[in-house]
Amino acid sequence: MSSTIIDSPDPALNPYSPAIRLLLIPFLVYLAWLIEVFLLAGKDHLLEHPEPAGIALYTVIGCILTGMVIPIILIRKAFLSGAVNMFQIGFRTIHHTILACSVTAAIGFGMILLFNPFGLDRMAFANAFLLLLPTAAASVMICWILIGTHLQAFVRSGGAVVSIPVGVVMTGLLFAVSTLVMNTVVRQDGSFIWPLCFGMGAALFFFAVREVYATVIMVTGISVFARAGMFDAGYLHGPPLLIYASSVVAVAALVGIHIYLFINYATVLVPAGPQSPSGKGGSDGEKG
Repeated sequence: MSSTIIDSPDPALNPYSPAIRLLLIPFLVYLAWLIEVFLLAGKDHLLEHPEPAGIALYTVIGCILTGMVIPIILIRKAFLSGAVNMFQIGFRTIHHTILACSVTAAIGFGMILLFNPFGLDRMAFANAFLLLLPTAAASVMICWILIGTHLQAFVRSGGAVVSIPVGVVMTGLLFAVSTLVMNTVVRQDGSFIWPLCFGMGAALFFFAVREVYATVIMVTGISVFARAGMFDAGYLHGPPLLIYASSVVAVAALVGIHIYLFINYATVLVPAGPQSPSGKGGSDGEKG
């Protein structure tokens, strides 16, 4: 059994040059997302001192609409052109997802037991984790699912020895920049080293595991460790209904995207054999 990809995409699906499709457009989406994140959350310290209307607006517009829906629209076009597939963007089978998330969560829980930045207050860590989860999901979708896969497709002629390092360095840098935009204290300190280290670590994790949910767990966890001292402790110990609601909506959006992709764009394994009468083999098929 083997999986093959589309050899000659229909030119009608690619009205723009690869540089525009795979680099310029994804980077413009990233820039728009950065501006939204700064205006909706970073400028007013929203995540450090949450308030209901601000969190609701930020979650829907910054995290779901721009952070998840728009990237999937672009990825859909990349599917049709043969630039990416389900494995590359990290939406895997349920068994792989459960295994990757279980291992990641177990390692994360061990880190919390040993190095909880809130001391013995594990509920504070849990609430901070849920508060940052929508932001982490949008960051993963923008930095790795959208830009990372498109960037790798652009440099794929150089093979994995080129595409992986380029993807890790560039997406790690983009994640670090987004961290500075969202975190006023880090901007004031002028330190770029730790955000860059976190970004590189998250990039290595994604390209090694290729699993969206596990990467979201990992990014959310390191975000809590990095920002623990900046939260309003009273809010984290209050009735955090808004925190739960925003995290549930973000996860539901991610699951909905996953279901949509599996229904419409499934990588089909076809037997390696004689070519079809048209002279071409099978394709990395789309159902829709």
